[in-house]
Amino acid sequence: MPNWGGGAKCGACEKTVYHAEEIQCNGRSFHKSCFLCMACRKALDSTTVAAHESEIYCKTCYGRKYGPKGVGFGQGAGCLSTDTGDHLGLNLQQQGSPKPARPSTPTNASKFAKKMVDVDKCPRCGKSVYAAEKIMGGGKPWHKTCFRCAICGKSLESTNVTDKDGELYCKVCYAKNFGPKGIGFGGLTQVEKKE
Repeated sequence: MPNWGGGAKCGACEKTVYHAEEIQCNGRSFHKSCFLCMACRKALDSTTVAAHESEIYCKTCYGRKYGPKGVGFGQGAGCLSTDTGDHLGLNLQQQGSPKPARPSTPTNASKFAKKMVDVDKCPRCGKSVYAAEKIMGGGKPWHKTCFRCAICGKSLESTNVTDKDGELYCKVCYAKNFGPKGIGFGGLTQVEKKE
C-alpha cells in the first residue's frame, strides 16, 4: 500500500509521523508523545531508552524484564525497589528466583544515626566532615570551605598552610603574627625603628 501521508508510521500508534515530531529509535519512527516505556508509560529520551526487538522500555523496566534474575543482580536504584514486576507479566517464583528478602526488624532512624557517630567534626564549624568534602590540615579533617586562614580568610592549600594551636594560617599571616620580630622579618619597618 502506498504511503500517501508523506511520513513514516509511528511504532506505537501506527499513525503518520511527520518530520517535526519524529523520534527515531532502533530503525523505527515514533511521535514525541508516543515515545513512552511500554511497561510503565514513562516518557523516554535517548539516554533512558532501552530497545528490545520492536519494543521500547525505560532502563529500569528493561532490566526487570530482560536483565539477569536472582540474588546479587540488582543494579542501581532499581534493586532497592519492592516492585515485583507484576505489571510486566513477571512472576519471580516461576523463574526460580528467590522472593526479595525483607528485613526482620524495621529500619529505625535512631539506629542508623548511632552507626554514623564516627564521622569526623570540622574544628572550625563543628559540623560533620564527610569524605567528599574532607581536607586534612594540622592532623585534623576540615571542610573545603572552612580550610581558610584564621586571620585573613584566604583559601588555603597544602603548599601555603601553617598550623598553630589547632588553628590554620596562611604563611604570610603566620609570619606576621608568630614569626621572629625585627627589621627584615616583617614585624618592624625602617620608619618604626627611627622613632
